[in-house]
Amino acid sequence: MNRYISGIWKWSDHMKLPMVEIFETVEGEGLRAGFPTTFVRVFNCNLRCTWCDTTYSYAPSKAEFYATVEEIVQKVTELGNVNVCLTGGEPLMHGEKSLKLIEELANLSFIEDIHIETNGAIALDPFVELRKSNENVGNKMRFIMDYKLPASGEIDKMIEENFNLLDHQDEIKFVVQDRNDYDVAVHTYKNLHRKGTGLFSPVWGKLAPDTLVNWILADKLTKVKLNLQTHKYIWDPDLRGV
Repeated sequence: MNRYISGIWKWSDHMKLPMVEIFETVEGEGLRAGFPTTFVRVFNCNLRCTWCDTTYSYAPSKAEFYATVEEIVQKVTELGNVNVCLTGGEPLMHGEKSLKLIEELANLSFIEDIHIETNGAIALDPFVELRKSNENVGNKMRFIMDYKLPASGEIDKMIEENFNLLDHQDEIKFVVQDRNDYDVAVHTYKNLHRKGTGLFSPVWGKLAPDTLVNWILADKLTKVKLNLQTHKYIWDPDLRGV
């Protein structure tokens, strides 16, 4: 059962992050789909994708609460899942606070995997440097970089240099709304991809999954993975906290 964490928090005077929710469920997407996972959803985003399904995670909505890194780590510890998804919004847009949160989560001995849902419009350099310099972070942290396509309205903000920073354990997600999106995704994957698993996802309610499968098979994209939002098949697609 999902556990939504809210209520009264003890605040200290440093490292407060604006938050939306912390909850546990099974991971719905990517290589860890199906595994019990603690989700840490940070508030705010630097993009406004047309098909966004978490519009409550950025303005004009407001943060549900504020928490220090220590308080977030405490809640993650209480839930006790070995997998953590750091998401948003855009969880890496808070700079030093984002770096500190990743470092402290990686210090938890029971954590095995920290996958970070980032939108492709945040330079990954400082986070890659942390992964290289900190053994715990290096062993546990992975990026799931969501490269935005034309229908999102945000493709012009993508940082192509990020592809050069990804490693084998990372994932690159392309959310496809129509055939033009698909063609751009294929071109981008073939020309910019270096390392990491490519994920092709249909926009919920806009593109039928079987259509996307047929395109992938016709183009012999043997190394990309169909990526479905399985949580939207299990629960109401608009339900939060799952």
